[in-house]
Amino acid sequence: MSESRDYLEMSFHSIQCFSNDGRLDAEELGRIVAIAERDGVIDQNEIRVLKNIIARIKPEEIDQAMALKLAEISRKIS
Repeated sequence: MSESRDYLEMSFHSIQCFSNDGRLDAEELGRIVAIAERDGVIDQNEIRVLKNIIARIKPEEIDQAMALKLAEISRKIS
């Protein structure tokens, strides 16, 4: 079985989202997580990419929808 390259697609998608308007919203983050989950497993490379993406989110950008999405992701990758 070959290694998943979904983490590369996740990285590319996050760059597009951040470059679009300079920020990432909960819906965009959800689409990135969906890439990681489509094979049924969030692997270590995908977790690393998710953590890097989340680290770029500024506290003032976290609205209620984003807080809920971040909590959901935390449960999945902890």
